[in-house]
Amino acid sequence: MLDKRQFYIDGKWVAPAAADDLKVIDPSTEEPVAVISLGGQADTDAAVAAAKRAFPGWSHTPPEQRLEYVRKILDIYKRRAEDIAWAITHEMGAPADMSIRDQVESGSSHIQNFIDAFGEFEFVRRHGPADAQTVISWEPIGVVALITPWNWPMNQVTLKVIPALLAGDTMILKPSEIAPLSSMVFAEVLDEAGLPPGVFNLVNGDGQGVGTQLTVHPDVEMISFTGSTRAGIQISRAAADGLKKVALELGGKGANLIFADADEKAVVRGARHCFYNSGQSCNAPTRMLVQRDIYDKAVDTAKEVAEKTAVASAHEAGRHIGPVVSKQQWEKIQDLIQKGIDEGARLVAGGTGLPEGVNRGYFVRPTVFADVSNDMTIAQEEIFGPVLSIIPFEDEEDAVRIANDTRYGLTNYVQTQDGERRNRLARQLRSGMVEMNGQSRAPGSFFGGIGRSGRAREGGIWGIEEFMDSKAISGWHGEP
Repeated sequence: MLDKRQFYIDGKWVAPAAADDLKVIDPSTEEPVAVISLGGQADTDAAVAAAKRAFPGWSHTPPEQRLEYVRKILDIYKRRAEDIAWAITHEMGAPADMSIRDQVESGSSHIQNFIDAFGEFEFVRRHGPADAQTVISWEPIGVVALITPWNWPMNQVTLKVIPALLAGDTMILKPSEIAPLSSMVFAEVLDEAGLPPGVFNLVNGDGQGVGTQLTVHPDVEMISFTGSTRAGIQISRAAADGLKKVALELGGKGANLIFADADEKAVVRGARHCFYNSGQSCNAPTRMLVQRDIYDKAVDTAKEVAEKTAVASAHEAGRHIGPVVSKQQWEKIQDLIQKGIDEGARLVAGGTGLPEGVNRGYFVRPTVFADVSNDMTIAQEEIFGPVLSIIPFEDEEDAVRIANDTRYGLTNYVQTQDGERRNRLARQLRSGMVEMNGQSRAPGSFFGGIGRSGRAREGGIWGIEEFMDSKAISGWHGEP
C-alpha cells in the first residue's frame, strides 16, 4: 500500500500538521491501494499563506513566461502519462486502456488548447472604435481554491489549474479524497516544471474539512468547484459572507432527442455514451427521448448495446467498463435502479446486483429502462451510473417540453438529418451545451451549463477569463 501522507505547500512536499489518515480503495478489488492524510486548519492556512505570498510576484510575471511554464508542464505531463493512468485506474476504476487513452489524454488536450488560446488572449482590449481612450483590462483575481471531483480527475484538474496559472493567479488544489493519487502525480509534474514556490499548492481533505476551510478563508478570492449540485449549493452559501467569486460545474441529466430520421447509429451511439466511464460523467445522455415511430426498435437496440457492454476489472486491457468509484456510489445506484422498477418503468436490460461472474468490486450491470415517464425518479435525479432511461415523444414540441422538464441544464443532444430542425432545437433546449449528430464540441470551446448544473465556463478563452477580473479604464494613452 502506497504511503501518500504528504501535501505540496510552498514548493515542497511536507508532512501534515495534524491530520487523520484515510485509505484510498481500489474499486475493482475493494482493497486499499494507498493511504493519504486529510488536512486540518493548520494545513489549509499554510497553503493559503504560501499562495498569498507568491501572488504579487506571479501576477506580475510576464505572460510569455507563464506560458513557457505551461509548455514545460505539458511536456512533463506527457512523459508521466503512464503514472497518471495507473493512479486513475486504481483510485476510481477507469479501465487501463481508457485511463491512458481518454482520462489522461483529456488533460493533455486541455493544456494544449489553453496554450493555443493564450496566444490570442488580449489582457488590455479597446472598448470600441467610438472611444479610443477607453479600454478593458483583464487582471488576475488573486488566491483561488480549486476543488475537483473523482470521475474525471485530470480533465477537471487541468481545466482549473492551467487557466489559473496563465491568468496570473496562485492556488490551492483540493482533489477528491476518494481519488487523490493522480492529482499528487500532477503536483510532481508542476514541481518538476519549476514553478515559483507557493504558486501551486495541494492539500488533501474532504468537503466538510479542507473544502469548507478554503471556502470561508478570508484570503481566498475565488472558489472553482466541480461536483454535485448539493455540494455546490453549500459552497455558494458558505462563500457568500466573503463575497467570493464562485464558479460551479455541477450535475446533469442530459436529454438525447432521437428523431425518426436520425442516422442508423444514433441509438447505439447514445447508449454507449451513457455507459461510458461506467456512467460517471455529468454530461452523459441518460435520458434517451425517442420519436414514437422508431421507439420499439430503439428500445431493442439499446437493450442489445447494454447486453453487449462488457464489465470487467479496471486492471484488464480492453474496451469494457469498469466499476463505479465506491461502495457508497454503488449502493446509491442500486437504490435508484430499484426505484425505477418500483415506480413502474419497464426494465429491459441489467438491473440490481453485481454482473454475472463477479463476486467483488463495485460493478454495476449496464441497465436500460423503457416506458419511462419524465416525472419518475430515474428521469429526474442524476444516477451517475450506467443506467439509461428511454422516453417516447410524439413531435418536436413534445420533445422540447420533455427535455427541458429538468432542474439541470448541462448538455443536451439532438439526432436528426433535418438541418433546420437542428438549428431550432439547439436554440430551444435549455442547457449550456448542445451536441448534434455525434459531433463533439470544437477544441477550445467551453464546458459548462445553466441552472442546477452551475454556470461555470471551463476551457479556451472563456476558461482563462473565468479566473480573471475585468477593469474598465478611461483616458488610456496610445494603443492597448
